[in-house]
Amino acid sequence: MSVNVLCGRSRSPANTFSGVRRLRRASIAACVLDSLISKERFIVNAEEIINFIATSEKKTPVKLYVREKPGQKIDYAANATKGQVKVFGSRKGKIVFGDWADLQPVLEENADRIDYYEVENDCRNSAVPLLDKKAVNARIEPGAIIRDQVEIGDNAVIMMGAVINIGAVIGEGTMIDMGCVLGGRAIVGNHCHIGAGTVLAGVVEPASATPVIVEDNVMMGANAVVLEGVRVGEGAVVAAGAVVVSDVPAGAVVAGVPAKIIKMKDEKTESKTALVDALRTL
Repeated sequence: MSVNVLCGRSRSPANTFSGVRRLRRASIAACVLDSLISKERFIVNAEEIINFIATSEKKTPVKLYVREKPGQKIDYAANATKGQVKVFGSRKGKIVFGDWADLQPVLEENADRIDYYEVENDCRNSAVPLLDKKAVNARIEPGAIIRDQVEIGDNAVIMMGAVINIGAVIGEGTMIDMGCVLGGRAIVGNHCHIGAGTVLAGVVEPASATPVIVEDNVMMGANAVVLEGVRVGEGAVVAAGAVVVSDVPAGAVVAGVPAKIIKMKDEKTESKTALVDALRTL
């Protein structure tokens, strides 16, 4: 379910994937979390994601660089069934975008008309494309891998090497640091910091599992691990390297393997874990 649906407002008809909508002003902690923990009302239902992956057309997009022999002309869209084929360039050289299933036969059939070619490809039979980041109102650094159907709130920061799987939700002003992994359907609230190398376990499989839920204003140190079904309460602090296997109360400071409460957050802890708003300015 989207944030607005869970708060009692109607779903936008423009939303093409049931249960997904960009986070805006609504606070996850205030409005969404209690609804999320029921098996039928995840922010993104696991069965919907599974069906989306299972029924999507699997694609192998490629970029093809071709030097045709003088005087030759090749129709690169002759076998197009998997999607649009786009051709750029001139008789001296062409760049072709399309699916390998469409372009491989063209290359084979026209081998005697081609001087040479090179193929760039970074996936095979992919079910879920990467997120189109152009319209996301957040800072996303090079090298972050974000799959489609991920929600990213305003002024969030996604650092290099972060991997964010389908169905994940990231709140406003939250930083996902270098090398973090957010598994399928992981939910992170507003104004959090998820430290470098941290893993929030995904729960697309098994479909019945409850997702990781991190409420607002949580600080996690580097290389922490939060297992599936765990809920980290608002304002909590998770120490570097902690393995969190059970729920963390709001305002608690936890550390260790497995993570245990070592104290409640005080003024000293607050000052050491304060976020820097300037890093979230666009």
